[in-house]
This record gives sequence, structure tokens and C-alpha cells, in this order.
Amino acid sequence: MPICVLFWYNNFMELKNKVIVITGGSKGLGKALALSFIKEGSKVVVCSNNKKELRGLPKEIEWIKADVTREKDMEKIVKFTLKKFGELNIWINNAGVWLPHLPIEQTDWKRAHDLIEVNLFGTVYGSKVALSQMRKQGSGMIVNILSTSALEGKLNETAYCSSKFAAMGFTKSLRREVEGTDVKVLSVYPGGMKTNLFDEKKPDNYNEYMEPSFVADKIIENIKKDIPDEELILRRAS
Repeated sequence: MPICVLFWYNNFMELKNKVIVITGGSKGLGKALALSFIKEGSKVVVCSNNKKELRGLPKEIEWIKADVTREKDMEKIVKFTLKKFGELNIWINNAGVWLPHLPIEQTDWKRAHDLIEVNLFGTVYGSKVALSQMRKQGSGMIVNILSTSALEGKLNETAYCSSKFAAMGFTKSLRREVEGTDVKVLSVYPGGMKTNLFDEKKPDNYNEYMEPSFVADKIIENIKKDIPDEELILRRAS
């Protein structure tokens, strides 16, 4: 393995003072990730379109109101981050929405359209602006939070699975685009996690789901490896 590659990985084994951006970071897994990175000594910027929730974050976390479905808003996050910290080391596309399980005939496809805007195009726009900056720097890492719903079709989840399958295809293709560079693209597939996604309707076995803090710690453990797993699958025990 070339020396330059070893050097890049060793940089990322130590997360202290690394600059992290997390979309959808005001609650759920995004907030759990932000808190875990703070414990590592990282500099963290999160975004959300809910200013009230952002204002409730610990003072150590920088925040900016932004809509992941608007590319200009994603560009605004990069400018904000560079002004604050001068670089961007890790960008995590975490923002996502969900719909209650329903047969296709009963699914609200207007809401499904909005879901795909967030889950797919939010990931696309975030990755695009992050990669543009990381190419200039010569290094960086993009982490896309997907779902085990991107790995197999699930009953009455046509809308959600469609959005996550599409985001998975995008992520795999993006990984090919950066081959041979020191920009890395990782994907994470949580399967059953207690988050605010399910506030509208919790699944029957919700109590068996993983805690966001547990998932966050597993993601950071992977990022800190000499050679992180490009695809991290995290399923609940039951």
C-alpha cells in the first residue's frame, strides 16, 4: 500500500480537532453522532430545518438552519464551516424521513415524493458540495446513512425502500468516482433504530430497536479504523 494512503488513514484514526458536518443533526442519530464526535474532541457543525431544535443543542456544537433538498443551502453549510474552521474533514448525510407502512394503493405518493427529495436528493446535494471541497483539500470522507431497507424489498415499504435503494446506488457509484483519491465514501445501513422518524407511528417491536447512541458509537468506531468498512451493516439483536 502506498505511504500516502497509510498517512491519510492515520489522520482519521485520531478524530481530535477534525471538522465534522452532520445533516439532520438536531435530534435522533444525527444528534447522537454530534455528541459522540464532541467526546472525541472533534469540531462539529450540524444542520436542520428546525431552528428551535437547533437552539436546544449543547453550546459545543455549531449549527446552521438549512434544507437538504436545496443545493444552495448545502453550499451555505460548506461556506459556514470553512469560515468557522478552515477545512472540512468528514461530511455525514444523515437527514432522512419515513412513512408508515402501507400497501401501495394506500400510500400518499405526494408525501412519498417529498420523502425521496430528502432521502435521495438530500444525500446527493450534500455529497456533491462536500466532494467539491474535499477535492480541493485532497482528502476527506463522506458517510451516507442509509438503511437495511436499501438491501432488500420490505412489505408495505415501497416508498421508503425506493428512496433508500436509490441512495445506495448513488453511494456505490460515487465511491467509484473517487477511486484512486484520498476521498473516501462510506455507507451505513442501520436496521431498527429508536429515532424520531417513528414519531408518527411506532412499529410494534419498537422497544427492541437499537439506541441512536449505540449506532453512533459503532459508526465512529468504524471511521477510526485504519481501513474503515466501506459498507457498515448494523442490525438489532432480536
